[in-house]
Amino acid sequence: LEGLTTGSTFVLEQPRCVFDKYSNADIWLVVALENTVAAFNNSAAPGTAESAFQKFPNSVPAYMTLNATLANYPCSKSDGDITVLRVGSETSCIRDDARPTCNGPLPGPGPYRVKFLVLKGSEPVAETDWSLPIMLRTAKSPNSISTTDEGHSAGMIALTTILSILFAILLAGLVAMLVFWGSDACGGSSSFSKPEAVTVRRYNTHHVYDQPAARL
Repeated sequence: LEGLTTGSTFVLEQPRCVFDKYSNADIWLVVALENTVAAFNNSAAPGTAESAFQKFPNSVPAYMTLNATLANYPCSKSDGDITVLRVGSETSCIRDDARPTCNGPLPGPGPYRVKFLVLKGSEPVAETDWSLPIMLRTAKSPNSISTTDEGHSAGMIALTTILSILFAILLAGLVAMLVFWGSDACGGSSSFSKPEAVTVRRYNTHHVYDQPAARL
């Protein structure tokens, strides 16, 4: 299924309504690397050294896991039924030789190919074709990760940074100016000029003289 792979697992659809004629048989999933498919022998019994997960892929071309019967893959689907299989989900049996059918994490990115094999006892009675190649996800090399924003050059990033700093300085200066003006308007005092002397000219019938007026 598209998008349902990790670095060590992948997801398959269950083979529902595929093996209806084999109600008393065991259904096994066979997992192989693409380049070891041709070496798989369907007469190799599951649960033996010839098909053990722990020996894959060094001395075993394919391992057999996820044993099921027809009852596990009914045609009808009820609400909430899980209709997929996750290959590689068991971690507790990776090195446990007593669990040769372990559904352990896949050892590399692949590509892998899988098939379902139906056995009656140890006799193969039916099988599917091999799947298309399945590749797992792989981590990117640190050297391949860009250290700059995609689509933006280093020069553009530097220019943007400088303009941002200048704008911050200008804004800080404007705020400081407004604060200074506000404090000057509220805290200043008015000054009053000293009244000037007013000269009053007084007249009488005999002579004229000047006399300073009283100060206010």
